[in-house]
Amino acid sequence: MGDDPDPRRELRSAVSRGDGLRLLRILFEGPWVDQLQLAGDGILLAFAQNIEGAPEAARSCATRLRARGWEGDDILADQLEIALGMAPDPRLRLVPVDLEEFSDVLEGDGAFGPGGIDVVTGQVWPGPALDYAQETGQELPDLEDPERWLYVECEGSHAGYGDMEQFIANVTDAGQADRLSIAITGRGAFRRFKDVLARWPDDLERWFVFSGERRRGRARAWLAEAGIVAMPGRTSSPT
Repeated sequence: MGDDPDPRRELRSAVSRGDGLRLLRILFEGPWVDQLQLAGDGILLAFAQNIEGAPEAARSCATRLRARGWEGDDILADQLEIALGMAPDPRLRLVPVDLEEFSDVLEGDGAFGPGGIDVVTGQVWPGPALDYAQETGQELPDLEDPERWLYVECEGSHAGYGDMEQFIANVTDAGQADRLSIAITGRGAFRRFKDVLARWPDDLERWFVFSGERRRGRARAWLAEAGIVAMPGRTSSPT
C-alpha cells in the first residue's frame, strides 16, 4: 500500500507543504499527472526557492498547459514563462491568493452574498465570514479602497455543472455514463453525481482531479480579468 504512492496525492501534498524540491522529483521521476494547474503553482514555488530543475519543469508545464487550453491555462503558462525571464505585465498585480478557497467563493451560492479578497495579503473572505466580521466589529481592510479590497460576486454552480457534463461525455462505459447522466438531473445533482461515481473509486478520484483543475483555472482567469495574477502562497481564510 505504501510502496506505490498515488502521484496525484503526492503532488498535492508537496504543493500544500511548499516543498518545491519534492514536487520537482515527482514530476521528473514519473509520468506527468493531469494536474497541470496545481503543478504549475508548485513549479513557481520551486522557482522562488531557487531549486535546480525549476526552469526545465516550467518550460514543460507551460507547453502542456498551452496544448490543453482549458480556461486559465494560458494565464498560468504566461506566469511560468515570465519566471523563465520574460518581463511581467505591468497591468497585473501579484497577489498570493489561495485559488481553492477563492474558487469556493466564486462558484458559491449567491444567496450568501458577495465575498472578497484583501488584495494586499491575498486573504479570501467568504460572504458569511465578511458579514460576521462586520456585525461583530472585527478589524477589516478598507472595503471602499480598490487598492486594498476586491468584491467577489458569487457566480453559482453553472460552470461546475458543465464540468460534470464534460466529464460524463468522456466516460467510455455506456452504462456508467447513463447512470451519471440521470444523477445530474434536477436538484441535488452534485451530491447524487458523487454518490453514483463512488461505485468506481478510481473514476471518483479522476473526477476530483478534473474538477479541481477546472475550478482552479476559472479562478485564475477571473482574477486575471480583475488585474490580479494569483501567485502561490498559503493564506488563511476567516472562518
